[in-house]
Amino acid sequence: MRQKKIINGFSKMPRKKKIQVLSEIVIDREGLVHDLDTHLHPDLSYQKIYEALSENVMSNFYLPYSLAPNFIINNHYYIVPMVTNESSVVAAASAAAKYWAERGGFRSDVISAIKTGQIHFSWFGDYDRLKLSFDRIKPELISATNDLTENMRRRGGGIIDIELRNKTEDIPGYYQLHFTFDTKDAMGANFINSVLEKSASIFESLVRRHTVLSLKERRMEIIMSVLSNHSPQCVVETSVECSIDDLDSGRKDLSGEKFAEKFKMAIDIANIDINRAVTNNKGIYNGIDAVALATGNDFRALEAQGHVWAVHDGKYRGLSNVNTDGRIFRFTLRLPLTLGATGGITRIHPLAKRSFEIMGNPNSKELMQIFSAVGLASNFSAVKALVTNGIQGGHMRMYLTGILRNFDVNESELKLAKKYFNGKAISYKAVEQFIQQIRKDGDYQ
Repeated sequence: MRQKKIINGFSKMPRKKKIQVLSEIVIDREGLVHDLDTHLHPDLSYQKIYEALSENVMSNFYLPYSLAPNFIINNHYYIVPMVTNESSVVAAASAAAKYWAERGGFRSDVISAIKTGQIHFSWFGDYDRLKLSFDRIKPELISATNDLTENMRRRGGGIIDIELRNKTEDIPGYYQLHFTFDTKDAMGANFINSVLEKSASIFESLVRRHTVLSLKERRMEIIMSVLSNHSPQCVVETSVECSIDDLDSGRKDLSGEKFAEKFKMAIDIANIDINRAVTNNKGIYNGIDAVALATGNDFRALEAQGHVWAVHDGKYRGLSNVNTDGRIFRFTLRLPLTLGATGGITRIHPLAKRSFEIMGNPNSKELMQIFSAVGLASNFSAVKALVTNGIQGGHMRMYLTGILRNFDVNESELKLAKKYFNGKAISYKAVEQFIQQIRKDGDYQ
């Protein structure tokens, strides 16, 4: 069934009324209500927390909360929480973490942690007069937000600088006030947007106070004020390295030297071919996104930053690199990550809070290092599989398990199916026929 009329006031309806609206759309109303109710948290206090995180909440959508152990980053040991619907992601990160823990672990450095935002406005007057006026009012513009920045400044952060940018070559009359911020351990989105909006509200009046404007120049108009998720000055670099002789491909017929050669070629391909680059980078974010979800961080912003970074020289490339000079294998990931270790969902969602506790309550820079290490680990496992035994073996084992859940198999049936399909092609139809046959024959008893 399909809803044919506009629904007015849906957000204000009580939950039962919303379900009534849904009952006009779905066929299995009883099943719908059962599934929605079953996934509500039995503890009302927790359910209220989850409902406060979104709008029109009907239930909770569960994803597995997993742990990836054995991450050694800058000589510190971490167990990293991950939330994902793909078990191979956790398995890959865990396997790479252990692999590199035995070879010295991950080295990670935060290059910088500056975040940005802009006030976008139009101005049709003389640029030189605007620039002169801006230089005069800039200190006043910064001090006008002291009430908003007080707590951040107390922690050593706040507004770093404001720059007037002339963008009239791109759009006639278009200018920016480009703000840079240090938000310390907070991701800082709400903080930045609040500062920008207040600054915008007083910017025009300050310009008028310091400049005698013509009628034409009075056409200044604030277009919008918002943070930027492009953060090329909030960057972390993480690497692993060992002697080529110490590399273990997992195959007796593939030496460390040959493995390094194939691995480097695979990464080099991702740096010149967009088809491979996109998939390579997706593999990196398999791990990063899972940690972002587990810690209440914004994985959409992280991916947007990464993909812009991947094309910073005009060509979309892989985010990771390999160097094998001097018979040392060095695998590196350098990318922007704007993360929050305090505030927002990170301190509201019960399991997000537990995630930080499990990791030893890292600050934002340590969190950047952890995220980056998990991204590099995910990339390493994926490329290692591709250049050795292929990636489908692990994926198909997980695929088989997923199909078997549709048939409510018991432990005996599960073992028989895994044994039977080892090395065989797997499809839903083949699994269905196998389960039907062993149940008919009684082979699983």
